[in-house]
Amino acid sequence: MRRRDDFSLAVRRGRRAGRPNVVVHLLRGEDDEAAGPALVGFIVARNVGNAVTRNAVRRRLRHLARGHVDRLAPGSLLVVRANPRAGEARPDDLAADLESALDRLLRPASKGRR
Repeated sequence: MRRRDDFSLAVRRGRRAGRPNVVVHLLRGEDDEAAGPALVGFIVARNVGNAVTRNAVRRRLRHLARGHVDRLAPGSLLVVRANPRAGEARPDDLAADLESALDRLLRPASKGRR
């Protein structure tokens, strides 16, 4: 995902799941193939660390997200935002937080919740 409009749409209208190292926003797409592939974007702000740390976190998150893209409906928008703690997080903690947040967002919505 590269367009600002896609990021804004996913963050404003999508469901959110927060964990200590990441916050994940998911706007589900339609279940038809004409919608196009699911798109994933990453937000790693300066409060995560210096440029080297931010790029390392972004690369780690991109690698981890590749394994979960096939779980998303076609046309879905997924935004993964790194929290400040992500800069010092161990890779397995980052993976666990991302998987936990995605599991929460991908299970069917219960009654009374968005």
